[in-house]
Amino acid sequence: MAELLPITEYVLTEHAREEMTRRQITEADIAKVLASPGQTELARAGRVAYQSQVQMGDPPKMYLLRVFVDTDREPARVVTVYRTSKIEKYWKAEE
Repeated sequence: MAELLPITEYVLTEHAREEMTRRQITEADIAKVLASPGQTELARAGRVAYQSQVQMGDPPKMYLLRVFVDTDREPARVVTVYRTSKIEKYWKAEE
């Protein structure tokens, strides 16, 4: 997918806030991924997954943090977020 511009202005949906709490993901974590994503992937028209590899937890472990954003709105809307240890499943190798 073509590189998208970083997102600095966005709103969090209620669902995204619930998932952040449940999954122990901070708004600062989300802001970092949106401002400087490692990769982006089109989920569907108007919705993009921004993702970056980050260390989280105690002891720290590498995860892929995925933030799903409706980019066809102003401001952009974060609809959900999660982290996964299955980095290789979602991380696209450089071509």
